[in-house]
Amino acid sequence: MKILNINSSSNIISSISESYSNKVIEQFKNSYPNAVVTKRYTTYSGLPFINQEMLNSLLVKGERTIEQENHLSLSNGLVKEIKEADILVISVPIYNFGIPASLKAYFDLIARAGLTFKYTEEGPEGLLKNKKAFVVVSSGGTEIDSDIDFAGKYIKQFLKFIGITDVDIIKLDQLMFKNDEKLKEANAQIETIQYN
Repeated sequence: MKILNINSSSNIISSISESYSNKVIEQFKNSYPNAVVTKRYTTYSGLPFINQEMLNSLLVKGERTIEQENHLSLSNGLVKEIKEADILVISVPIYNFGIPASLKAYFDLIARAGLTFKYTEEGPEGLLKNKKAFVVVSSGGTEIDSDIDFAGKYIKQFLKFIGITDVDIIKLDQLMFKNDEKLKEANAQIETIQYN
């Protein structure tokens, strides 16, 4: 089993979302002690935003030049990494009602026509099927699934777009108001995690 742990918090010392993503991983390792875990810190991986050179390289029809391949090398590596994973564990703090910019940059780099999704007559079809995702979302005040939640819904839609439809959200929301209650609920949810 291969687990890809994607951490998007800027807080590298005491991130609650990362702490709980580690609990999810430990739950798996209780049953699968030989599971291989790859950690990806989006904020500290030097991920670029899509620029003109990358855009031009993405839109090439036919064979790319060496220079164009070089512009896409990081994106290709990230796509390879996620394709090889059986399970995704994504930790996401909500910043100003949405996901961190570094996670959006990551999503833009792995959304690759022909690699992670394809266009069909019925619309786009995700290609990363038969994967399971656990998304640990933390917030100070934003309630997950409320009208002001532009993080949880977006992540589920993006994962569906690339073919990952089996998604569990672990809510650590409104911690400024309901800290003890939310931590207790998240711990209970993690204890019931199973993977077949």
